[in-house]
Amino acid sequence: MKFEDRLAHRVQATRGSVKKFLGRATGNPRLEAEGRREQGRGNVKRAADKLRDAFKR
Repeated sequence: MKFEDRLAHRVQATRGSVKKFLGRATGNPRLEAEGRREQGRGNVKRAADKLRDAFKR
């Protein structure tokens, strides 16, 4: 897996975490849900990267 791809997945998860936090802080349920969704997608992609690397070896 390319470093850029790994970094993009980590950034996606972090961006989702920030959106989720801001949604909670401002009382915006739509932003919080969007953040949860984006964080989840990033975490799933990161897990897939780790699994792919485990089977490479």
